[in-house]
Amino acid sequence: MLTTNDETAGLGSGTIFEDENGARPRNERRAPASLKRISIFGLGYVGAVSLACLARDGHRVIGVDIDPVKLALIQGGKSPIMEEGIQELMRDVVNSGRASVTHDAFAAVLDTELSFICVGTPSAANGSPDLTAILRLAEQLGAALKVKRGFHTVVIRSTVPPGTVESQIEPILERLSGKKSGEDFGLCFQPEFLREGSSIRDYDHPPYTIVGGNCEAAVNAVRDLFEHLDARFLVTHIRVAEALKMSCNAFHALKITFANEIGRVSQALGIDAHEVMRLVCADKRLNISPAYLKPGFAFGGSCLPKDLRALTTIAKQNDLELPMLSSLLVSNRVHIDHAVDKILKLGRPKVGMLGLSFKTGTDDLRESPLVLVAKRLLGEGCELRIFDPEVQLSRLLGANRSYIDANIPHLASLLCPDIESMIDPSEVILVGLQQSALNKALQMRLRPEQYVIDLVNLPNRDLLRCHYEGICW
Repeated sequence: MLTTNDETAGLGSGTIFEDENGARPRNERRAPASLKRISIFGLGYVGAVSLACLARDGHRVIGVDIDPVKLALIQGGKSPIMEEGIQELMRDVVNSGRASVTHDAFAAVLDTELSFICVGTPSAANGSPDLTAILRLAEQLGAALKVKRGFHTVVIRSTVPPGTVESQIEPILERLSGKKSGEDFGLCFQPEFLREGSSIRDYDHPPYTIVGGNCEAAVNAVRDLFEHLDARFLVTHIRVAEALKMSCNAFHALKITFANEIGRVSQALGIDAHEVMRLVCADKRLNISPAYLKPGFAFGGSCLPKDLRALTTIAKQNDLELPMLSSLLVSNRVHIDHAVDKILKLGRPKVGMLGLSFKTGTDDLRESPLVLVAKRLLGEGCELRIFDPEVQLSRLLGANRSYIDANIPHLASLLCPDIESMIDPSEVILVGLQQSALNKALQMRLRPEQYVIDLVNLPNRDLLRCHYEGICW
């Protein structure tokens, strides 16, 4: 297993010219570093486009499928899918002799250096992906690898649940080949980001090229094929790459649903929904950006919960159903419950909390998820100590003071004057605040028998001399 997460892995010195965003100009498409012999298993959407584009780039490509209709179409220079530019491209690569097809998986492996697996993984009746085809194919590949001389790289492009490659496909390949993965053959997962209708353009201009591999030789084999594209080549773990594919598709579905629900509310209020979303997308600092897209703790504060409640109430008043937006506060509360459950399962009632406000750098306690955690823990009989350098009871005014009085009326008896008096008596410390001085205090004072539940992704957590667990990592 590779341990690198190398954003510049595909940037060979002096070989790739980039603009200030790290991408090659769109009108430049360079040739691959070296030409390969490639087999592609599964000639559906991803497989057919990959076959045509790889052959166009000069590689010798063998397409493999069990459907005789698909094989006959490609053999005649026709594409089995409808896609802009694919018919002309398929005709050209077949006529050039660089693309051919077969139903013989065994022979295809023996005749090539890399095999791309693009077979379907449709939904089963219970919603899980049906892995029948890909696991059956893994058996065929394993049998072929048994007699194959030389190193061969297997690249999974089919969408599969995280862990499938290492827990199911790799053991089958090793068992039937009698060879060792990562030594005698390579294994990678490379998610694809092709959209129907623009797949050839997407192939040439991907957002990035991601590969998770079990050895450098396998990753470098994939690098040779895609490093020339105008995108960063990123190397990660196989399971991360598997999870990334499903996460991206879920995010795309989330964005579509969000825009549609905002559209329905806007329509009901006589507002131009396209103008609203145009301006939402114009914010590249918070909205269309990495902001907030980091696993952590629940949201809170005076704005997000209040405005979500207002928006969903407006929808109800206009007889609109907004299932996604209506579920956000429910999901947020589940995340708070998750933190409380982690603490209670440890069975250690002396709990310290670092942080109480809804985020670092403020004393705003209104709808702070940490206040709700503290309230729950007190209700469960925990002996609670709290330290937040920003929270001074004498300075809490107005709605801020009213909120804390309603939820933790005896907060004064729980607040500690310094971090040491919170850490030392506690068996479990919930960290909801991050500052360099506080991080150093944790590193210096925590003891091996203590537990930390981290809500903020502490830096240098390997320096913590205690049991450690992240809230969702």
